[in-house]
Amino acid sequence: MRIVGTFALFAALFAAPLAVAQQEGAVPTSALISIQTKHEMPVDTKALSLEVNGRKTAIESIQQVQPQQLEIAILIDDGLRRSIALQMPDIATFLKDLPPSVKVLVGYMQNGTVRTSGFSTDHEAVASQLRMTLSLPGISASPYFCLSDFVKNWPSQTRAARVVLMLTNGVDLYNGSTSLMNQNSPYVQQAQEDAQRAGAAVYSIYYGDSAIRGFRSAFSGSSYLQQVADATGGESLYQGTLTPPSILPYLKSFEKYMRETYVLSFPVEASRVRPNTLVYLKVRTSQSGTKVRAPDGVHPGSE
Repeated sequence: MRIVGTFALFAALFAAPLAVAQQEGAVPTSALISIQTKHEMPVDTKALSLEVNGRKTAIESIQQVQPQQLEIAILIDDGLRRSIALQMPDIATFLKDLPPSVKVLVGYMQNGTVRTSGFSTDHEAVASQLRMTLSLPGISASPYFCLSDFVKNWPSQTRAARVVLMLTNGVDLYNGSTSLMNQNSPYVQQAQEDAQRAGAAVYSIYYGDSAIRGFRSAFSGSSYLQQVADATGGESLYQGTLTPPSILPYLKSFEKYMRETYVLSFPVEASRVRPNTLVYLKVRTSQSGTKVRAPDGVHPGSE
C-alpha cells in the first residue's frame, strides 16, 4: 500500500484532540511521539499520561501529524561503502512514494556538516540528487558532528514535525577506542541534546563504511545510533553489526513510524524556561497492546 492511502486511514481513525485547560504561568510546549498499536487498532489518546521532570502534567492536545506538517531529512554518510549504490533505487522509490505534501531532503554528511539543497515537495527532483557515496573512511568526521550541525541549523523556518533518517555506521572516531567499555561519548551526547532542542526525532539504519572496522566498531556504532534514537523518540531501524543486504524492509518500517507520529502538547512552568534548558519527559499509555516512543527531553516552548 502506498503511503498516501495509509495516511488517510490513520487520519480517519484519529480521535478529536484531548483538550485540557492551560495552567497559568506556563509555556506551551510540544514533543513528537510515535504511538504503535497492534493490528492497527485506533489509538486511545485518553490512555496517555505525561510526567515532566518527574511531575504529573496535564496533556493539552494530541494531534496526529498530517503529511503537509512533516519534514523528513535523509542524511547519508559519504563514507559508506560503495555497495550503498545497490540501495539507491529503493531510496528513490521511497522518496517518490511519499505523500505529495511531505517536505523531504537528501543530504550527504561530510567533514562535520551536511551538504544538501534543502527541503522540497518535488520528490522526483530530490530523488535525482541521490548519488554514489565518495566512500572515503571517516569523511563525515563524525556522524554526530554532522547531526548536531544540521539540527542546529535546520534548513526550514516553517512549523513542522521534524524527522531525521541517518544512513551511517554510527562510529564516533573522536571518542577514542571503540571498546565495549568506552560507550560514553560527549559528542554523541551533544548530538542527541541538540536534536532534542530542535524537536527532531532521529531514526537510523546502520550501514558499514568503506573501512574494515570489525565487530567492536560495528557494535559501538550501532549502540550509539540506538542511544540517539531512544533519546529523541526515534528508532534504530537496523541494529545488526553486518551491513544489511537490503535496506528496503527498514524503509518500510520507517514509513510505518511516520504514519504513527503525533504531536503531544503540554504546559511547562515558566520558571523552568531558560536558554538551552531541557525538561525531561516520561510518556506512558494504559492502552493494551500499545507502545509509545517519546523523547527523553525537549526544550520548553518548542511548540
